[in-house]
Amino acid sequence: MNGINTYKSVGADSASPHKLIQMLFDTYLVRIDQAITALENQNMNAKGTAISKALAIIGGLEEGLDLEKGGELAENLQSLYRYVRERLLVATDKNDVEELKKARDLIFPIKDAWDQIPAEYHNHQE
Repeated sequence: MNGINTYKSVGADSASPHKLIQMLFDTYLVRIDQAITALENQNMNAKGTAISKALAIIGGLEEGLDLEKGGELAENLQSLYRYVRERLLVATDKNDVEELKKARDLIFPIKDAWDQIPAEYHNHQE
């Protein structure tokens, strides 16, 4: 189940597609912070859970890309999401907080830009 469908299944189905993506970004960042804290506290179960959820969110964001309509921007986002996934897998394998921070810092500007999209474009579809 992709990230958007996950949110819809827990009652967020009345949210706009824009809001759903915001929720995914927000939750992703929370999961990364949880993974960092878990690693710092040497709680490997919590680390694994948080990173697994972050990976699922990145997968959902990537699945939601429309490469036909989105063109180069969508392709660039797809490359970014794949790179972030690699960072998360390295962080998992090596228990590396710095890789988690990279995975967070790569997504934060995208989330910030998404948050700045004016409200009149939130439900815009072509």
